[in-house]
Amino acid sequence: MAARLPPLNALRAFEASARHLSFTRAAEELFVTQAAISHQIKSLEEHLGLKLFMRKNRALLLSEEGQSYYLDIKDIFNSLHEATEKLLARGAKGAITVSLQPSFAIQWLVPRLNDFNALHPDIDVRIKAVDQPDNSLTEDVDIAIYYGRGRWSNVHAQQLHTEYLIPVCSPMLLAGKKPLNSTGDLSQHILLHDTSRRDWKRWVKQVGVKGINVNHGPIFSHSSMVLQAAIHGQGIALANSFLAKPDLDAGRLVSPFTDVLVSKDAHYLVYREHQSELGKIEAFNNWMLETVEREQEVIVDGHLTDE
Repeated sequence: MAARLPPLNALRAFEASARHLSFTRAAEELFVTQAAISHQIKSLEEHLGLKLFMRKNRALLLSEEGQSYYLDIKDIFNSLHEATEKLLARGAKGAITVSLQPSFAIQWLVPRLNDFNALHPDIDVRIKAVDQPDNSLTEDVDIAIYYGRGRWSNVHAQQLHTEYLIPVCSPMLLAGKKPLNSTGDLSQHILLHDTSRRDWKRWVKQVGVKGINVNHGPIFSHSSMVLQAAIHGQGIALANSFLAKPDLDAGRLVSPFTDVLVSKDAHYLVYREHQSELGKIEAFNNWMLETVEREQEVIVDGHLTDE
């Protein structure tokens, strides 16, 4: 004769209490009182005829039987959660929240959202701009865009592109009193810096140009700000190619030299491993990757080339 299964509420109380090793935190998570959690645990122990928890020095610990039971219960609840998410998102409908840096949102994603909306009218994209995105894959976020080297734990990170840095400036500077005919002419212009002076130092060293003082010029905290300064003719920026592309395509910026600096960092699409096949997340990921691949420039021997 098959054993009668315990009530689901009692199992939920046990799983949350075992995960937190706290009746109080379990109660907060499940929006019930601590007394209700204690009652559910007692009921479950009586049903099983086993002691699942024990207290030692005011700490809540799992018994040997409780630890074994928790490991099995945890996997079952994870499977239930994943199955529910897949069911709700199977049709690629609903809202999807994307967390990313303001500059990436302003310069790249927002101008292209009409393309995604046309392909997927049943998915509403919600943009959540954050200055420090590395820990932004919170419960209310479906996808995040991180900037770095792809070394983040407990998430799936998909590199979007090969990133490079390239000098850009307003077309006004090319026709000014001090035209940019060679890299040596940079010494007569203001250098604009994104976050730090490190990138210009690397570019100057790689190109081998002399007499350039990279220790002067304003520093901006956001990439979109340094691009705006360059558009308004305030100097020459070493811009992220990915973020500068809209302004280069529109003619607001030009690149006076083809020498580029390949970056060690890049933008990554980041999402939870178990959500990779959810309809709305898969749709957004595929659109992002296809769009980036279509727009990716070709770099040969450290120079920007025509495809």
